[in-house]
Amino acid sequence: MLFTSSNAAFSEELVESVTITRMEKTTHLHFYFQDILSSKNPTSVKIIGGNIGFGTTFMIDDALTQGPKRDSKIIGRAQGMYSVAAQNDMALLMVVTFGFTEGIYNGSGISMLGRNHVLDNIREMPIVGGSGLFRFARGYALVHTVWFDVKTGDASVEYNVFVRHF
Repeated sequence: MLFTSSNAAFSEELVESVTITRMEKTTHLHFYFQDILSSKNPTSVKIIGGNIGFGTTFMIDDALTQGPKRDSKIIGRAQGMYSVAAQNDMALLMVVTFGFTEGIYNGSGISMLGRNHVLDNIREMPIVGGSGLFRFARGYALVHTVWFDVKTGDASVEYNVFVRHF
């Protein structure tokens, strides 16, 4: 039997032996996040708040690239938002889905939700889910700012992501 009955009319429980059809593995992803606020077509737009400070929120559709330069090969998009979440510090709340468009991960994505203390050299944020080949994903991202332009707010950020998935 594939399903067991549930008291709720809208759900059914799967027998565990049916759900484990693929082996769990760990994948290391390495890419760069290009956050551009300064062009005619910015990839990050302020949607809430005045001056950069507590509560200021940006909506993003940033390129994910193979290398740290803006003109590196695009391998996906980072879509979501980040907000300044600390009153007396520079910490962001990141709510982002990384959707990949190249190679075997084309059409798959991972979701990250966490605190990004941007003044630290290396930050760690949790991977909380995924889709496609990253279904049931969990893991962490190690993040390092490669370059940041204080005048424009533009940045290139290196991501080393370690994700467990089926």
